[in-house]
Amino acid sequence: MGGKYRITGNTYPRMRRPRNRRKLVLSTAAAVVALGLAGWGTLQLIDVFTGGDKQANAADRPKACPSPSASTPAKALPKPAAIKVNIYNATPRSGLAKAAADELKKRGFAIGKVDNAPAAYDKKVPGTGMLLGGPTAMNNSFPVLATQLPGAAQKTDTRRTADVDLIIGTKFKAFSTPAAAASALTALTKPAPAPSSC
Repeated sequence: MGGKYRITGNTYPRMRRPRNRRKLVLSTAAAVVALGLAGWGTLQLIDVFTGGDKQANAADRPKACPSPSASTPAKALPKPAAIKVNIYNATPRSGLAKAAADELKKRGFAIGKVDNAPAAYDKKVPGTGMLLGGPTAMNNSFPVLATQLPGAAQKTDTRRTADVDLIIGTKFKAFSTPAAAASALTALTKPAPAPSSC
């Protein structure tokens, strides 16, 4: 073109908006950070589900098996003769407390009171029986007496004496056989060693 419309110099009109380089750089940086976080999260998930390096290290180490002497120590329980038992009948059947007292005396227990159950328990013990004693009886006298009457409920009260009550319930039929009771007592005092997983 010539005349007054002739273009001179290196300046010429731009037909598009200039690029914003700042936005481009920020977008690229955000994309890199997002990809990095996604990759890190994926690795964490893989470690969680496969056990990561810990599993391999655990496989290389030999298992430490407990020695037989490290088994559970035997409980020190009192002998039947050291347990004084008060026997109460909470059933409508008469003479049951006396018969139970005679049987437990044959098995070596010391017998205390023999009577009908007090009003709080009379005809209110639905199972085979209930063992009632002070807090120390729970891990002392109760396990021994329970070998004679499995399934009896156990309850503690505020007494400070060592005696325990056996309240005979409505479902009581008979004590365990002496052989079964002796076997259960042996299992309590000499627990079998735990099976080894090695």
